Amino acid sequence: MKENTPKPRNEYDAALKLQNGLSFKGMSFGYKKQVEGEVVFNTAMTAYPESLTDPSYTGQILVATYPLIGNYGIPPSELLNGIQANFESDSVHIAGLVVTDYSWRYSHWKARESLGEWLEKHRVPAICNVDTRELTRILREEGCMPGSIIIGNTGTADKEPEEQLFQRPVEKVSTREVKTYGSGKHRIMLVDCGVKYNIIRNLLKYDTRVIQVPWDYDVSKDEYDGLIISNGPGDPQLCGPVVENLKKAFLSEAPIFGICLGSQLMGMASGGRTYKLKYGHRSHNQPVICSLDHRCYITSQNHGYALESTSLGEEWEVYFSNLNDGSCEGIRHKNRPFFATQFHPEASGGPTDTAFLFDDFMDLVKAYKS
Repeated sequence: MKENTPKPRNEYDAALKLQNGLSFKGMSFGYKKQVEGEVVFNTAMTAYPESLTDPSYTGQILVATYPLIGNYGIPPSELLNGIQANFESDSVHIAGLVVTDYSWRYSHWKARESLGEWLEKHRVPAICNVDTRELTRILREEGCMPGSIIIGNTGTADKEPEEQLFQRPVEKVSTREVKTYGSGKHRIMLVDCGVKYNIIRNLLKYDTRVIQVPWDYDVSKDEYDGLIISNGPGDPQLCGPVVENLKKAFLSEAPIFGICLGSQLMGMASGGRTYKLKYGHRSHNQPVICSLDHRCYITSQNHGYALESTSLGEEWEVYFSNLNDGSCEGIRHKNRPFFATQFHPEASGGPTDTAFLFDDFMDLVKAYKS
């Protein structure tokens, strides 16, 4: 086990500044640079390496509400079936990290480096010794807002994150070329809007060949046995090409499964509308209820937008609903093999209550082929 050398606990050399004028002093433990982004919070108690590599966090400053972060370090970078075995992508996608108590000493049999070393290598700033309880209360009451991590005494937090980052975050994180994983008999096309690798891992458990294509790829020009629309970052309104391609895909009888952003895009392709949530759903413990059997499931989520359930076309219905705020957590077509969930059934880091949805999707694929 390698240990970081503890730093003085009173060394406040950084700050998080919010657009509303509030500032939180802290101590830097990552890469030393100023960044700007939307400040959001995550209530998960585990799986910080998976969260920080989730493309859905692109351009965001993540506040971890769980008090102890970094205690089990970072696992090695190793490939399995051509993708990272321990992370959700090849990069760290958050703009910055804010925690209460950073563990300068880590301990885990699989750890290869500390969280601070890993973030420094990926040029991502992080600060600790921040009262994340107070910070989260502000974000819940006022909503997520732009902010800056400042190392030293300069910098502002008055710019919208999209202005200095990119117009289409999905375009930034999507693959630029077609990639194939596995060699099974079921041909699954995966539209990559910022896919988490555990979606691919779950699909490869079946007799599949997964073809990963760019976010704006016209899927109607290829044949497939099933179509997956992945998760991804940002406003679904910026993903017009995906919506138009989905309208073409709806003309086929091949099964379609949308996850997170994919759920919003399928809803838009059916004529629905989306809206921005006040502070989003980002945790590993969101309860949802299924409209079919009225069972409650605990789910992992990471999204800042939702679909207006009342805007769905007559041929669609709500599949899952959030038990905290009643928002739409999934939709399904009444007569055809199309469905989507706002939460993550692949849930790397857990919970795995809804992993059965991959079974359901593959059953639809087999039925379609036969």
